[in-house]
Amino acid sequence: MPDLPLLPPSVIEPIIKLALNEDFGTAGDVTANLLVPAEETAHLYFKSRDTGVIAGMQAAQMTYSMVDPSAKFMIRKGDGSRVKSGDVVAEISGPVRALLMAERTALNFLGRLSGVATLTSQYADLIAHTKARVAATRKTTPGLRALEKRAVLAGGGATHRQSLSDAIMIKDNHIALAGGIENALSQIMAGADHMVRVSVEVDTLKQLEKALPFAPHVVLLDNMGPDTLRKAVKLVEHFEGPKPVLEASGGVNLSTVKAIAETGIDIVSVGALTHSAINFDIGLDAE
Repeated sequence: MPDLPLLPPSVIEPIIKLALNEDFGTAGDVTANLLVPAEETAHLYFKSRDTGVIAGMQAAQMTYSMVDPSAKFMIRKGDGSRVKSGDVVAEISGPVRALLMAERTALNFLGRLSGVATLTSQYADLIAHTKARVAATRKTTPGLRALEKRAVLAGGGATHRQSLSDAIMIKDNHIALAGGIENALSQIMAGADHMVRVSVEVDTLKQLEKALPFAPHVVLLDNMGPDTLRKAVKLVEHFEGPKPVLEASGGVNLSTVKAIAETGIDIVSVGALTHSAINFDIGLDAE
């Protein structure tokens, strides 16, 4: 299980407030307020109804603390824990109204983020015998990137760029607008801050040959099959200058990732980790 640092409260609190405001509407939980006495308390259990990897505990815990600070949220399976159906992943005790008001928001975070972590773990397990790592992209749910990227880490993956300002990434449209890969790299290398890493996307081995003399830190090999990827790895191995990190992207799924990783590349980036993860089933039960 990875030992992940918590997200800063300043990052996560606005996300949770937005989710709670969306769910509370203008009057809060009118059902619980009419049916449940204000003084009634309970102890409930978050139980996994699926097999996979847990993520989102910080968001779930903070959801309850925002709704009612007296509620006690006890984590039984932290982020990165592998669980099976029936496992208790957390417990919550406190005023019943608060427990019910926060239930759906907490479950939404746990389900979405555990789904991302579980899918990531499936990819990571398939390539564990290679040197390659699976990485997410910026194809995240708007507003949830920090949480989804952390869920990728919980599943054993890497996060890639968090934002456009994290690194320079020269993609096909940049190259086309610059008039070619050599022009694009010349301009970037001349103006880039010394602390910023530079990545460039190539579609062919010929483009890779043109890019290598500029010493980019990362080369993204886009939509190349395993045979071409192996040739790219060999080309870089025999290049006498600085050798970039090689990243494969495009056409990656659970059926193809093993063959891609076995070509000798360093990173396999997979947008599906965040844009196609299936919600992980977790329920809140009385016992």
